Amino acid sequence: MSLQVHYQPYKLNFRFEAGTSRGVLSEKVSWLIKIYDDSEPSLVGLGECGPLAGLSIDARPDFEETLQSICQSFNQLDLELYSWNIPIILEQLIGNQWPSIRFGFESAMLDYLNGCKSVIFSNDFVAAHRRIPINGLIWMGTKEFMLRQIEEKIAAGFDTLKLKIGALDFEQERSILKHIRSHFGSHEITIRVDANGAFQPFEAKDKLQKLAEFEIHSIEQPIKAKQLALMAELCETSPIPIALDEELVGTFDYAEKRRLLKSLKPQYIILKPTLLGGFELTREWVETAQRLDIGWWITSALESNVGLNAIAQFTAEFDNQLPQGLGTGQLYHNNIPSPLVIEKGQLYHDAYSSWDFGVLNATRISTTA
Repeated sequence: MSLQVHYQPYKLNFRFEAGTSRGVLSEKVSWLIKIYDDSEPSLVGLGECGPLAGLSIDARPDFEETLQSICQSFNQLDLELYSWNIPIILEQLIGNQWPSIRFGFESAMLDYLNGCKSVIFSNDFVAAHRRIPINGLIWMGTKEFMLRQIEEKIAAGFDTLKLKIGALDFEQERSILKHIRSHFGSHEITIRVDANGAFQPFEAKDKLQKLAEFEIHSIEQPIKAKQLALMAELCETSPIPIALDEELVGTFDYAEKRRLLKSLKPQYIILKPTLLGGFELTREWVETAQRLDIGWWITSALESNVGLNAIAQFTAEFDNQLPQGLGTGQLYHNNIPSPLVIEKGQLYHDAYSSWDFGVLNATRISTTA
């Protein structure tokens, strides 16, 4: 057996201009990792490297050059020497400074070992026996645009909404929340908000107080990361539970993860495997949070359906009843057709659908697990 790896860039085009406090997105490039035995090139293990500009530590100008070099090194590895121990291979090959590449390689290797059927973790989700509750994501935009999204999500059966805030005038954002609460109580619709670090230190406490009247479930990253003293104070005093997101990015050592969470004491953490270095490193965050009695959920990071599928299967490895952040598969008009379906606020794997990799112009068996 002689395994080879190649990568393919794939530009994903948004269905609309997706607004965040860091700017507006209209397209995103991912790099798809393909691992195959050169004696059976039709069987491909597939993974996705999708760094996010302004957020991923590996969203750098030399990303593709580094990815190419890592692929060349992989093609020279004797995997049998490492007994296919994936964590050791990833550490040897990639290290921690390229988390999205690590996520892509880990997904592709697991897919390959599981028979090249887009099965990363064989569990009830991929067997179509389990559905994962998810939140409905409301993107920033004009007040009218956000209200229209809210109406569409509620009509589609979502009972948890996540609103991106921090780009509009704060009073406009409060009026949107007031509109929701005037029609739906907190027992009917759960509201999460994500500030993406948009609040300035001098205004954060006041804004949290003003948002609390709308019975918010949690707020993600109210201030920018690495303001540890203030974040610890907010986690302790905020009337709204705080969920850390960007704060976790760039921390890979197990002991450092524990120190960070023990120091800040957040109510929740948000886990994005693409940003955190893949599944095993994300699992460390889960274990640490559970030991410290900190809630958590898993979120995709604008991957295509390839990455989303891997993350959803990983999520199903845990018994977590909170709505997850896995509703990004509908963002792109040229996403890779897959068995992933969203219905009534839940994500599931349709046993009667299959993948269609024709858009990648790649030879691959498209079978449903």
